[in-house]
Amino acid sequence: MNYEQTIAWMFSRLPMYQRQGKTAFKKDLTNIIKLSQHLQSPEKKFKSIHVGGTNGKGSVSHMLASILQEAGYKVGLYTSPHLKDFRERIRINGIPIRKNCVIRFIKRNRSFLEQNTLSFFEMTVGLAFEHFAKKEVDLAIIEVGLGGRLDSTNIILPELSVITNISLDHTQMLGNTMAKIAFEKAGIIKQNTKIILGENNPKTIKIFQDAAKNKRAKLVIVGDSETEFQSDLKGKYQEQNIKTVLKTIEELQSKGYRISHDAIQSGLLNVRKNTGLRGRWEVLQKKPLVIADTAHNEAGIKAVFQQIKNIEYKQLHIVLGVVNDKDLKHILPLFPKDASYYFSKANIQRALNANELSHVAKQFGLLGRVYSTINQAFETAKKNASENDLIFIGGSTFTVAEVL
Repeated sequence: MNYEQTIAWMFSRLPMYQRQGKTAFKKDLTNIIKLSQHLQSPEKKFKSIHVGGTNGKGSVSHMLASILQEAGYKVGLYTSPHLKDFRERIRINGIPIRKNCVIRFIKRNRSFLEQNTLSFFEMTVGLAFEHFAKKEVDLAIIEVGLGGRLDSTNIILPELSVITNISLDHTQMLGNTMAKIAFEKAGIIKQNTKIILGENNPKTIKIFQDAAKNKRAKLVIVGDSETEFQSDLKGKYQEQNIKTVLKTIEELQSKGYRISHDAIQSGLLNVRKNTGLRGRWEVLQKKPLVIADTAHNEAGIKAVFQQIKNIEYKQLHIVLGVVNDKDLKHILPLFPKDASYYFSKANIQRALNANELSHVAKQFGLLGRVYSTINQAFETAKKNASENDLIFIGGSTFTVAEVL
């Protein structure tokens, strides 16, 4: 198989949460442990940092990787989902895994993967861990895919664990309360391994304190003090992510990692360049102003529209597509009623039908037209917008991905 055929096999042959939803969510780590053993435990051959949380874990992971690269380290970065190319998920110093590496991994292990019904996510984690081990990275930043306790990445024994924050998301899999979700996220806390918590939320703090105590892990809570550092990731919601990153770097320095002030500053200012991160408050053009953001849950969307309020524009146009497991009654009230909406459906199995989205949105006073593709919706928005208008693209990672 060539690369395209290999990726097609990975996508179509095996279930994947990001595209299928709940049916792809595994209830234990049996399969990834089997795969790890089959690959001779690659996750034990490199040092790592584990990053979880509801919002911000992708940004925090990329910021950490960028800083460590600037400090001279060889850094592996595993994240999900990808926006344009599968290989975005697995990078070393910002360079995506080579196509031949993906092809060879599947060819060599295909029989095992089929016999054990490995999921897309499990095989991708195995591929990433083997790649980082073979390339002898100094440190790998490993982003949790979903939840924490039962996530396939949770077989690592990291130098540090980081949990950015907790809010309601993926409630079908993780539970419908903050406490239940916090319990799943706290599952990445390891024995005698320091855990950095990006927020002090009264609704969830005791769960993390108890989990840390049970694992004899020191809990470090990120404060609200101001910082001198800025990032090229411009969303206002990145401010707390930066503080979480700085606390993590401080802990790494205490472990002997040499990370200078200049490396921190340069790393934060060059996240996009160093890591290839896209889709976080990304400005696609200026006239009209077009902003794309992958925020897709209550807390993320709330933060995005708080920032939009600070922008001067004549008319707001919103290209909107969501996945079918979103609780729309909590999400849609956060959207402004005075915007023009362009409803559409991303080209994935999990995307919500655009007519259904439009129908529910109308109940919340959000009015617009339905379009057959995301790009048709976007092109129409651009035709309708004047130079002083703002076009926002969001609601789902996949909505943003199709525009990019």
